[in-house]
Amino acid sequence: MESISALSKKLSDYLDPKKVKQINKAYDFACEAHSGQYRSSGDPYVTHPIAVASILGNFRMDEDSLTAAMLHDVMEDSGIPKSVIEKKFNKEVANLVDGVSKLNTLTISSKTESQAENLQKMVLAMSKDIRVIVVKLADRLHNMRTLLYLDREKQLRIAKETLEIYAPIAHRIGMNNLYRELEDLAFKTIYPTRYERLIAAVKKNRGGQKRLLNKIEKEMSDRLLKEGIASLVEGREKHIYSIYRKMKERRRSFEEIMDVYAIKIIVDTPENCYRTLGHIHNMYKPVRGRFKDYIAIPKSNGYQSIHTGVIALKGIPIEIQIKTQEMNDMAENGIASHWLYKSGNNSDSSPQIKARRWVAGLLEMRENYETTEEFINSVKTDIFPDEIYVFTPQGEVIEMPNGSTAIDFAYAVHTDIGHHCRACRINKKLAPLSVPLESGQTIEILRDTVPQTSPAWLNFATTTKARHSIRNYLGNLKSSEARKFGKKLLEQSLNNLNIKLKNVDKDKLRGALDSIGGRSLNRILKEIGLGIRVANVVARQIAGFVNKDSEIESDSAIPLEITGSEGLVVNYAPCCKPIPGDSVMGHFTADKGLVVHQERCKNILSFRKDPQQCFPVNWGESSGKVFTSQIKIMANDEPGLLANIASAITETGTNISSIQTTDLNSGIHDFVLDLEVSDRLHLSKIIKKIKTLKSIASVSRIHDQEERQAKVLH
Repeated sequence: MESISALSKKLSDYLDPKKVKQINKAYDFACEAHSGQYRSSGDPYVTHPIAVASILGNFRMDEDSLTAAMLHDVMEDSGIPKSVIEKKFNKEVANLVDGVSKLNTLTISSKTESQAENLQKMVLAMSKDIRVIVVKLADRLHNMRTLLYLDREKQLRIAKETLEIYAPIAHRIGMNNLYRELEDLAFKTIYPTRYERLIAAVKKNRGGQKRLLNKIEKEMSDRLLKEGIASLVEGREKHIYSIYRKMKERRRSFEEIMDVYAIKIIVDTPENCYRTLGHIHNMYKPVRGRFKDYIAIPKSNGYQSIHTGVIALKGIPIEIQIKTQEMNDMAENGIASHWLYKSGNNSDSSPQIKARRWVAGLLEMRENYETTEEFINSVKTDIFPDEIYVFTPQGEVIEMPNGSTAIDFAYAVHTDIGHHCRACRINKKLAPLSVPLESGQTIEILRDTVPQTSPAWLNFATTTKARHSIRNYLGNLKSSEARKFGKKLLEQSLNNLNIKLKNVDKDKLRGALDSIGGRSLNRILKEIGLGIRVANVVARQIAGFVNKDSEIESDSAIPLEITGSEGLVVNYAPCCKPIPGDSVMGHFTADKGLVVHQERCKNILSFRKDPQQCFPVNWGESSGKVFTSQIKIMANDEPGLLANIASAITETGTNISSIQTTDLNSGIHDFVLDLEVSDRLHLSKIIKKIKTLKSIASVSRIHDQEERQAKVLH
């Protein structure tokens, strides 16, 4: 059991006295908050926060993370509000403690593999600051180490939750040391007999081959020393649960799993990783298909290494990993290794952390952070920007697209629930049906005995299932009911534009209806009521005739301004990928709502002049939305070409969402890149920056599908 003085001494190795003082202050605060509280072991409760902080100290985490570790249970167990923590310490600490507290309130009882996967994603999506996850994992690790003091039922529940949720999360963010210990502790708890038998079998197996393996390791070490490569060659232990899982999944015997031995070789530079590979392949026969280069192409969680398989002395198959010390720390400690290096006094030890995609490519780390604060700011983002994960009242997790509302949720659960929805509760509080949902919320749909389906829902329903279900239901309504619905919606939309439908001049209304392809007002109202037309769009088209000057031609209409927050579904055509600043047209479809195309797009040429299908739109003020644009680069081949291009783009603050490359076999490479941009000006700055590189032959924007295919076929 570590004391606060021992912890302070350990932290003083890498934190300055002022920062250690903050952590000691947090300890005093925790002592007071947890006064009179004890753990199941009988120890004072404050021993747990000290242990969690000590685990984080091993990773050399920053002072705010360690302070949050000391305070991580005070909100939940002692009822201390977030505002008090912010006042006593700072906003960063308060946000971290709040984030861990929210994760603590999750009731996790997954029944299927897909539910476990969704829960893992939910935990990540709820943590806007990655340090929340690191603190939570350290908290879980200490709880697993002290699990023996709980009753058997609680032990099994916590161990199962660890195995299904928290160990995979540790693996996802590359914290493999922690991941392996969590898995082994959970396995030991759930299957104690199997664990003990495997431990004994591994010990016996290791003893039988120890002399031969030592000889192989020495051969490798001597050869590398002779070639002038400083190295550390050591056996790589398989952890117990991974052996058990492989036996179970692959239906192999223990001997078959343990028949392949693993060796890790650590060298000083990436160049020596490749040199080492050459010497090892020269010494022993490589196994076909076992070579993998994760240095040139890192795994999505940042892992880098060279993997190979060889047949060594007496025909023993050996798995070999070759990496630098920095790569090894990354492999063992994942995202926490950043602090391990950045907190050191010797600045030369700081690695250049290459651009990587974290958690299946959704959390990006940038090169050369000057400060820890800069790094923290870069990872304060939702890890799953395109999905949210919410609970039903029964505790089931539903995965939905980002931006989904309670109506989308209702139809996702069941079509009938959607039709009969009259209101909703979010986290037990009544809320509007149109409010976008957030990960971790519990959604309860309040139903009526008769269907409540309204065309107004089409203004904020975003999922295809919800929109189809609403339209199908409305399509079965009687025409008179549809007209009543449509009239109500159109009047509401016109009111927003300060226009009363009953006061509109009949000639102007007739002109407006003609321009949008409506035979009569009743027909238009019915189409609005059935969801075939959107009331907002029709209202703006009518407004164009009501407010126009007499000199304007009768077939003109005021353009609809788009910002991405109109209250109707706006989609941006994937065929021509429009971005703010492009000349654009709006195309209305029953399935997708308003689809924005570039004016030059060939897909709308045939019906561009049909006012019922197409109408002018303008870009409104920026809403901060990110758009995808595609460019093609032709460049002369040279070492580090792609890295130079990626670096130039990164300098403009731009994210690359995908890269395709073709070798034209003439010393020229053809790249097609998807970039996340804000507008045309942003894109032009990127293109200008790329053109400054010496090896670039040409850079151009790809506007449509045919052009895209031509570039690929080039």
